[in-house]
Amino acid sequence: MTLPHLAAWALFLGLVLAMLSVDLFVLHRKPHTIRLKEAALGALIPVALAMLFIIPVYFAYQYHWFDLGTLPTAHLAPSEAAYYPSDGPRAAAQYLTGYLVELSLSADNVFLFVLLMNFFRVPPTLQHRVLFWGVLGALIMRAVMILVGGALLLRFHWIIYLFGAFLLPTGCKMFFAGDTPKDPSTSFAVRFARKILPIHPNFDGKKFFTRINGKRFATTLFVVLLCIEITDLVFALDSIPAIFGITKDTFLVFTSNVFAIIGLRSLYFLLAGIMDKFHYLRLGLAFILAFVGTKMLLPLAAEAYAHFTHTPDPDWRINDWISLSVILGALT
Repeated sequence: MTLPHLAAWALFLGLVLAMLSVDLFVLHRKPHTIRLKEAALGALIPVALAMLFIIPVYFAYQYHWFDLGTLPTAHLAPSEAAYYPSDGPRAAAQYLTGYLVELSLSADNVFLFVLLMNFFRVPPTLQHRVLFWGVLGALIMRAVMILVGGALLLRFHWIIYLFGAFLLPTGCKMFFAGDTPKDPSTSFAVRFARKILPIHPNFDGKKFFTRINGKRFATTLFVVLLCIEITDLVFALDSIPAIFGITKDTFLVFTSNVFAIIGLRSLYFLLAGIMDKFHYLRLGLAFILAFVGTKMLLPLAAEAYAHFTHTPDPDWRINDWISLSVILGALT
């Protein structure tokens, strides 16, 4: 990663920290119940910002600001080089497709967040606080995973086939899975938290830790936070490989992830009461995962076909605009 690349990351992280600071220290300085109007506005703003960000992405990659879109790909096969956009239209298409994939997969997190909040009986006034810090932790975890994954993919391109081999059956399994919600008390996150922490069984305002008779305890609010972090880590094992099936450009992967996750908190308050109405959401997500997994594996299938038939590579790639159209159709 070059110095101009680092400058682009620093500028974007500065924007994200500014957004989160306004959210925490201005808009939600005092704990309160999030009403529908506030949740709708909170969900709309991140989506609007994500859409507006397409403009700087387009111009940055078209004119190579901060060296974006200049990664040397001459040594890569065409099927691999296609994952690294070198012009504005391709970068914009990959960013938007990646954002839609991440946003749709993040929406599935809302199911588990609703279960966790209900199971632990988190007061409505504290739900925003725990989701805020949960999102911040998720951003840090995903940044590390994206940088490591991007570096590995650039060096060992065959890893993309492992991702595809993971996503395709995952999508099929999700498609045929039932809709019966799981009991949060049996989840790994809850069992792990109870095993490693001395837990105070109640809430102590907005505190994550409290002292009783001089002994430090984690409050129930911290247990909820830990469960949310572990839940997001599990979901990231699906979503990070999925977006690498769209683009391997780590800047595009990270920015699309950030905008999707930031909107997740408000999405929770907006959709928590009506998630049972989205009967086909899980089927749509299953299709998207299976589609992206297939997209990853097609170049390998083309190579195998050319090898066994002794013919030129048939180039079975799915281009960026077809991917965008298919994913938009599935979400619709």
